[in-house]
Amino acid sequence: MTEGAVWGTALTVGQVAERFGVTVRTLHHYDEIGLIRPYRTAAGYRAYTGGDLERLRHVVVYRRLGFPLEEIGPLLDDPHTDVEAHLRRQRAAVVTRLDEMRDLVAAIDRALEARMNGNALTPDEQKELFGEGFSDEYAHEAEQRWGDTDAWRQSRERAGRYGKDDWRRIAAEGNEVTARFVALIRAGAPPDSAEAMDAAEAHREHMDRWFYDLGYAMHRGLADMYLADPRFTKTYDDRAPGLARYVHDAIHANADRHER
Repeated sequence: MTEGAVWGTALTVGQVAERFGVTVRTLHHYDEIGLIRPYRTAAGYRAYTGGDLERLRHVVVYRRLGFPLEEIGPLLDDPHTDVEAHLRRQRAAVVTRLDEMRDLVAAIDRALEARMNGNALTPDEQKELFGEGFSDEYAHEAEQRWGDTDAWRQSRERAGRYGKDDWRRIAAEGNEVTARFVALIRAGAPPDSAEAMDAAEAHREHMDRWFYDLGYAMHRGLADMYLADPRFTKTYDDRAPGLARYVHDAIHANADRHER
């Protein structure tokens, strides 16, 4: 009999490794340190029961969340913590990570919206192109928090190549896209209309072309920031009441259209 055989309803170490996306060596290590200890068959093979698999599910999630092994064992062995409590803790940790990533997207895009990524414009020229509300606050905030990320480096690298004519073109294109949204919301076009989705696609292409690679999933995250961050919301709603929500919904509708 080989280690690939099945004993009743238990699974072999190879089957468990494939199911959970871990290596056999990792499972052996978990056994050695007492984290996941399957029972042994008469032939000495490891066999994992349903209880072992449930425990391993929690281990895998905690590891992906960055918990060290020496903390996971006590968490799982706490008699006052049940499965529901583990799931709630894990969910909270994941939500925190999502919030951090949304903050990253927001910080980068606020900096990009402000056109402060290494451009050669003077402060007066920046205000001339991008309005009196222009501020370098967004760029400083983004650089302090995310200056060591690939997304930030990509945006800085691209923007660093642009001269004054490029920035004027970028500002004109951005204003044109926003104007399309304003005209549509004033005309009463639904955000999931073809015209609104086309405007959302133009918005995505504008950001993708000039600043950083912007897929549909990340575009959704950017749209969410237009509502979550009052500074973004005000920028759009100053152009037309409710415009931030309209742009958000159009972006999501466009992403749905392209991801079908």
